[in-house]
Amino acid sequence: MILQIAYFNYYEWFNTYRFSIVSMNNVPDKIASFLSGKRIAVAGVSRKGDAAANIVLKKLLSSNYEAIPVNPHAKEIEGQPCYASISAIPGTVDGVVIATHPDVSAEIVRQSHERGITQLWFHRSFGTGSVSEEAVEECARLGIDPIVGGCPLMFCEPVDMFHTMCRWWLQKKGRMPAATNE
Repeated sequence: MILQIAYFNYYEWFNTYRFSIVSMNNVPDKIASFLSGKRIAVAGVSRKGDAAANIVLKKLLSSNYEAIPVNPHAKEIEGQPCYASISAIPGTVDGVVIATHPDVSAEIVRQSHERGITQLWFHRSFGTGSVSEEAVEECARLGIDPIVGGCPLMFCEPVDMFHTMCRWWLQKKGRMPAATNE
C-alpha cells in the first residue's frame, strides 16, 4: 500500500512536468493499432480511485478517447457510466485495457472474445500486474494476440515524464510490451 501511495504521489508530480520525447513514429505496430481505437474499456478501475486502472482511464479520457470504466461494484467512475462487465457495455468496443487482479484477467479475456474484441492489453508495471498464465493461454486458445505488459500511458501522447522513464527503463532491460506472437 505504501508503494502504491508513493507511485501515485510521484505520478501526480511527474504529470505536472509533462513532456514528450516519444512519438507515435517509434511505437510498435501492435501498440499503435491498439491506440488507434477510440472506444477503449478499462477493466479494474477502483471506486476509491487508487488503482493504476484509474490513472489509465483518466489519461484516455483527457486524450479524447471514449474510455469506459469496468467494475462490477460501481455505477459511475470519473463521471463516466461504469459497467459491471465487458459484456454489459453497449455498442462497439475497440480495445480493452486489463488492469485487474491476475485471478480475474482470464474472465475478462473470455468476455472480450464473446464481444468480438481482439485488441487486449494486459497492464503490468511491476510484478505480474494483470497478467496470468491462464489469461495468456486463454488468449492463445481463442486466437487473440494481446499486448502483455507495460502501460498504454507509455505511448499515449503526450507522454508524462514518469511513463517516459518507465518506457526507457523497459527498453533498456529488453522488457518492452509486445504482442505475444511477435
